[in-house]
Amino acid sequence: MNQALNNKYAKKLRGVNLGGWLVLEKWMTPSLFEGLQALDETSYCVELGDRAEQSLKQHWNSFITRDDFAWLAQRGINAVRIPVGHWILGPGYPYHSSYGDNPEPFVVGGIAVLDSAFDWAEEFSLAIVLDLHAAPGCQNGFDNGGIQDVCEWHSRPEYINFSLLVLERLAQRYQHRSALHAIEVLNEPHWDIPTKLLKDYYLNAYLRIRHYCRPENVTVVFHDGFRSFKEFSGFISQSSFNNVALDIHRYQCFAREDIDADIYRHIVKSVDDWKAEADEINNELGQPVYLGEWSLGLDLKVVSLWAEGPFNHALQNTDNFQLAVAYRAYAAAQLLTFEKYLGWFFWSYKTETAPAWCFRDCVEQGWLPDRFA
Repeated sequence: MNQALNNKYAKKLRGVNLGGWLVLEKWMTPSLFEGLQALDETSYCVELGDRAEQSLKQHWNSFITRDDFAWLAQRGINAVRIPVGHWILGPGYPYHSSYGDNPEPFVVGGIAVLDSAFDWAEEFSLAIVLDLHAAPGCQNGFDNGGIQDVCEWHSRPEYINFSLLVLERLAQRYQHRSALHAIEVLNEPHWDIPTKLLKDYYLNAYLRIRHYCRPENVTVVFHDGFRSFKEFSGFISQSSFNNVALDIHRYQCFAREDIDADIYRHIVKSVDDWKAEADEINNELGQPVYLGEWSLGLDLKVVSLWAEGPFNHALQNTDNFQLAVAYRAYAAAQLLTFEKYLGWFFWSYKTETAPAWCFRDCVEQGWLPDRFA
């Protein structure tokens, strides 16, 4: 990192994601999807039509509130990562065939909620990482990208160009807000998207953001796209970038080797494999890294509602005491490693039915510490 930058960018970020709020994920808020075929925010808005507005606005105003920002600050959390969809600023986005007969299906008004989030963050001295989580055409085929089982963002220039426009407009809107710490230009682009295309997009996104946000004020964050950090080592250190960070996500519930592992292997992976990885990244990349997503989740079925089994996981046959001990150990193992990075963000602050993915539940259960400062 450029040593001339404001010292605030050397501060350790200990944060949480505010997932499931401004970008819906069915597994996080199943009550919203009850009785519907919808799998994601796009199909939710298309299926409900005009009825989506009342439901979503009620959700926005109740799922995360000022009191939640206060609760986080009281426990020493100093940052939040806020996922947003490309529709956050309202109509004008490119059409996708999943919209059907409605060219503009998304509910308007999320930007006012985001404005409130900035007010609350500044009131309680929390930094905000704004994260473009769902791009036009979907960048990863996941529900969190806006359209489940569709990955077309990289296939049409209008999708890429609109993503850049959204980033530019967000940078313009929030450039003077003291809470704005960073803008992440795209969450979890699929591993099959060509690296050159991704790098070209990252460079253009950096320039668009820098038109409004100077390096001393805002970090620009690139996700690794599920590929080795080595593919970015020469790229993000080039002289055309200043105050940039790489974002990586680490979970142990998606790959078969993790699904089949016992809790001891999960802990060893956290303090051995991932610790070695962190040392390698810190020694070789030459740029700061955020561990943008992690959790205590070990059960694939919780987050992949459409996936086929088997869904065995490390803690399924434990009693309550063993479960608590295991979660505390797994949490501590991950935190010990993730503290090696410039910052980390638990996924997520709140869920309805998945306590291992719910930061507040994890703290209140004693699985995570009750103080982070």
